[in-house]
Amino acid sequence: MSQFKRDQVMTGPLPDDFLRVGATGTTAVLSAPGPGGVVAFSSQNRGGAVSQTVSYAGPSSGVLSVTVAQCRLAKNYGLTRMDPYCRIRVGHNVYETQTAQNGGKNPIWNKTIRCYVPPGCTSLYIEVYDECAFSIDERIAWGMIDIPSRVLEGELVDEWYPLSGRQGDEKEGVVNLILEYSVQPAPQSFQVFQPMVVVPPTMPAAQVMYTGGVNTAPAPQPGVAPSSQPTRAAVVTEENVQNLKDMFPAIEIDVIRSVLEASSGHVDVAINNLLAMNG
Repeated sequence: MSQFKRDQVMTGPLPDDFLRVGATGTTAVLSAPGPGGVVAFSSQNRGGAVSQTVSYAGPSSGVLSVTVAQCRLAKNYGLTRMDPYCRIRVGHNVYETQTAQNGGKNPIWNKTIRCYVPPGCTSLYIEVYDECAFSIDERIAWGMIDIPSRVLEGELVDEWYPLSGRQGDEKEGVVNLILEYSVQPAPQSFQVFQPMVVVPPTMPAAQVMYTGGVNTAPAPQPGVAPSSQPTRAAVVTEENVQNLKDMFPAIEIDVIRSVLEASSGHVDVAINNLLAMNG
């Protein structure tokens, strides 16, 4: 062996934990790209297998509850009483109330909409239409409404907001909205296992047939853990499915139900999956 290679060899006493499989763990927290993002990395070594968990907690997402209570319009357009309905846009999503038949200038809806508020969205756009049977629905009033800061702080706000229209800016009437905001952090994590010790597979025990015609179950093998019980199916309620449908009107309800079932009935996880699907 050359002198150069001899110089690269480490000599001396070996440490006490050399080649020893112990129970050690490390955790590190790193900054993630984007505002408010944090990545946590943890590693556990137990029994010869390394379990690594990487989790990302981005900026908190929120769900805005908008109750469109009623509206007072300045004028009834047409020969008969109008059939108004309301359309609301939050971010890229659009929601509608039911039609107030013969509501005229004072329609009442009392419709509650739960919608996801994307980062940077601080307002919602509202429009009032008159439903027409033989022509295109006519837009009566509209308005851009800023979400009050106290709503984002958790306070419930019940106020009237002005609407614009043919009568002029903020002169077409007022609409009564009840706003409430809830923060729902959406952490995402996954776990990776890296086995370090390879155990040869154990052949299953053969069944034994007795003269009585009864098969005995295979005897448990030493050192082999019994199989776990099958996971109980998640309970998916129609109320949660309908709430998600209100939040994502562009997605079919059967797809929403399938996503909720795949999320084990957890609404928060289903919201994140639907947001990824909605783009």
